[in-house]
Amino acid sequence: MKILLVEDDEFIGESIKDYFEMQGNKVDYFSNPKTAIENIYPNHYDIFLFDINMEGMNGFSLYEELKKYSDTPVIFITAYSDVDHLEEAFNLGAADYIKKPFEFKELELRIKKLLFNKTSCIHVGENYKFDLKKLKLFYQNEEVELTPNEKYFLELLFQNIGQVVDSETIKDYIWEDKVVCDNTLRTQVKKLRSKLKENFIKNVRGTGYKIER
Repeated sequence: MKILLVEDDEFIGESIKDYFEMQGNKVDYFSNPKTAIENIYPNHYDIFLFDINMEGMNGFSLYEELKKYSDTPVIFITAYSDVDHLEEAFNLGAADYIKKPFEFKELELRIKKLLFNKTSCIHVGENYKFDLKKLKLFYQNEEVELTPNEKYFLELLFQNIGQVVDSETIKDYIWEDKVVCDNTLRTQVKKLRSKLKENFIKNVRGTGYKIER
């Protein structure tokens, strides 16, 4: 994934850049929006991440300029909490909006959900595929019966295919505000594996779970 990040707070910008590059992504980071316009070709990016409140040109104006040449989706990053800025962002065509302060993992999940929404099915091995839009798993084109929690579990892992998703993130995603123990998650995974003819769900001991391509 290639990201264009424009954020005038250099500590935040460099931190975001470091986080995503550690995940194997390419991040072009600029602290000045006008410098970004002078140095990039917008069609080469998978996602734009733009702060809103910047000197010289705000994030909204920057996006208006770049969308003349590109249909790359944008997520606006901001300290604003009022509805007016949120409305303006979406009226401009923003794909999403995230308020400071935020966890980098949350931003990562939002980006992956956004980009995977462009893709319907992800294949794993020769026999299995998962439809991210319909949350359905197929074995040789036959649907595998799944519970809602099993669907959410697979959705999260397929959105992060090839990477380990930690247990706490999985529990928060499936059960939201409910407090559940690790044993509940292990039981959930065990029941799901019993439905699979090929076990493509890998347990990373002490960390979480992953699906390899």
